[in-house]
Amino acid sequence: MAYTKYSLTPANNTATPPDGAPEGMLPSAVNDTMRDMMAQIRDCGDGIRDGTYTMTAPKITGGTITGATINNSAIGGTTTAAGAFSTLSSTGATTFSGATVVSGSLTANTFSSSGATITGGSISGITDLAVADGGTGASSITSNSVILGNGSSALSGNLVAPSTSGNVLTSNGTTWTSVAGAYPLTSGTAVASTSGTSIDFTSIPSWVKRVTVMFDGVSTNGSSIMQIQLGDSGGVETTSYSAMVSNVQTTSNTTRGATATSGFILQHAGGSSEVILGGAAVFSSFGSNSWVCYGALYVDTSGLNTLSGIKTLSATLDRVRITTVNGTDTFDAGSINILYE
Repeated sequence: MAYTKYSLTPANNTATPPDGAPEGMLPSAVNDTMRDMMAQIRDCGDGIRDGTYTMTAPKITGGTITGATINNSAIGGTTTAAGAFSTLSSTGATTFSGATVVSGSLTANTFSSSGATITGGSISGITDLAVADGGTGASSITSNSVILGNGSSALSGNLVAPSTSGNVLTSNGTTWTSVAGAYPLTSGTAVASTSGTSIDFTSIPSWVKRVTVMFDGVSTNGSSIMQIQLGDSGGVETTSYSAMVSNVQTTSNTTRGATATSGFILQHAGGSSEVILGGAAVFSSFGSNSWVCYGALYVDTSGLNTLSGIKTLSATLDRVRITTVNGTDTFDAGSINILYE
């Protein structure tokens, strides 16, 4: 179309007729100019009405388009017609800043975006996101369990539960398992051995594999031999010990000894004047609730006492008692404490 040769400013249309209407042009040129304008008007109208009309930079700023079709599909139609839009291409698309692209629901079989950013809102109602797509492949995972990698399979099928209190994750070279950990050396609270016929340490954890009983200046008001007894949830056990104590007298270098079944005895013979100045007895788990004992005590009137033995409990060890063989003599000096690990 040649209508573009005309200027939108009337005074600028001064080209040689019929492309313009300059001042002083010949009368015969007036007819030629008017006829050319008529032809351009008809050509533009035909293109808009039912021909092919190309606009290089169209601008529609208002009004309504009705009764029109694009690619044989009605604009604003409620049903899909032959030739309707089937593909939306991002090539050359305009980015709308601050615009709402979709209001309400967006339903489609496939929605693809290589550079989308979601900064708010929520996504809900989707199926379990596969591991290959950055999800877990599961809708729920057991509380407090540790998730292990499981290739492309759902992670909920490969979990490690916390299991027993104090357990730690340990590698077996192939995967991770929950096993009993290395427990720290724990100190009990020292108890003054200045009264009572027995001193108990209870609530020893079930995972304990070694207990050390420590003595500092301990004595009683009688002559009964002091001893250590072990116990479990059923109480302190008072029989079936295999125990021995040996004494080396520091002054005469003589050796004496004694055995017992009521507990791990700490002296070879009683004496109200004997004081255990210091020492310790150690009990170690032998397995199946069996405990072996070894220890050394410095006794002021008889020298060095060494003790040993074994005892099998009915259940898991949870307490230790220090008492005397007759069970009636009273402690009157010193303090006792334990360590366990």
